[in-house]
Amino acid sequence: MAWIPVLLMLLSHCTGSLAQPVLTQPPSLSASLGTIARLTCTLSRDISVGSKYMYWYQQKPGTPPRVLLYYYSDSNTQLGPGIPSRFSGSKDTSANAGILLISGLQPEDEADYYCAVGHSGAGHSDTQRWGSGTNTSACSQPCTLTLFQIKITRVNTDCTWK
Repeated sequence: MAWIPVLLMLLSHCTGSLAQPVLTQPPSLSASLGTIARLTCTLSRDISVGSKYMYWYQQKPGTPPRVLLYYYSDSNTQLGPGIPSRFSGSKDTSANAGILLISGLQPEDEADYYCAVGHSGAGHSDTQRWGSGTNTSACSQPCTLTLFQIKITRVNTDCTWK
């Protein structure tokens, strides 16, 4: 019985590390070329998006995921190496969600997009677990961006699905 207070004390110090966020993304999104795509990543109610860094990754078939950006606020955000400025982040605190915006959609944007949540920014110190591609509770299901293009000619309309 003497161990119960010790156990309770240890558990009280561990609750923060035991609480793992649940991230939810829609399974797919379709958008037209040249438009803006808005991908959402909703956090579980026990985790506030306002106090977290949101990370976004893009993965194309046969390649490892690459970091698109991290976003904490408009004044604390950073794009990954070689990522164009048409990729940007934001937060919707009323929906408790992180947002990835892709403006001027291009055919090469067709990919899987993953969100992650963390406590740090540019150093990515708490996202090292992503390096090996290990599936963790901080990783949600991919959001596949499906693009289509409509070509109009004098004779007919061709729809090309990408």
